[in-house]
Order: sequence, then C-alpha cells, then structure tokens
Amino acid sequence: MSAINIQEKFKLFSDLWSPKKIGVLNGQQILLAKLKGEFLFHKHDNEDELFMVIKGTLDIEFRDKTVTLNEGEFYIVPKGVEHKPIAKEEVHLLLFEPLSIKHTGNIIADITVETYESI
Repeated sequence: MSAINIQEKFKLFSDLWSPKKIGVLNGQQILLAKLKGEFLFHKHDNEDELFMVIKGTLDIEFRDKTVTLNEGEFYIVPKGVEHKPIAKEEVHLLLFEPLSIKHTGNIIADITVETYESI
C-alpha cells in the first residue's frame, strides 16, 4: 500500500452527495464526499457518523440546534440522532462510517447510494 493523497483523490470526482471510498480500517470505511445544497433529515439507528471538513463550511442541522464546522474541524453524530447536512457553498468532506451504514440511513430517496465507489 502507498500513501493516499486526499487532495488528489478529490480531483478524481465531481458528483455531489455521492461518497467515494478511499480506505477501510477496522470495520470502518473512509469516505470522501463533495457536498453543495441541502441533504435530507435522516438518522442511522446503529452507527455513529464522523464528518470532517477538509474544505469549506458545513452546517449540520438537528431538530433542536445547528452545528457549524469549518475547515479542519470534525463532529460525530451519535447513532439514532436525526441530522441534515447543509453546504451553502461546495464542501469537501472526509467521513468515517461503519461498513454497514446506509447512505441515507432510515430514508430511501432518489439520492440514496447503495454501494460506494472506490477511488
């Protein structure tokens, strides 16, 4: 295995809200995603989800508050908590999620990704 350059990996795709797998570690997948606009409220009943902002600013809206993440910051959404990511401008994101997680959690929508592409 060789070193993985996150910035080079981001150059390999342009689609939004469609995470790309760049690694697997102890049952966790390491994903990159580009976001712009609003996702949908959803939750993951059995998995925590880590959002780390590489570029831009991400708002994670909850039913009772909003958490704003800037470049270099991360937030862990606990399992079972409804949340909605919002990116007013394009955001580059690193995610750590269990291999079993579903993209849109308890919701099936047009934007749901069943299998993450590896890059």
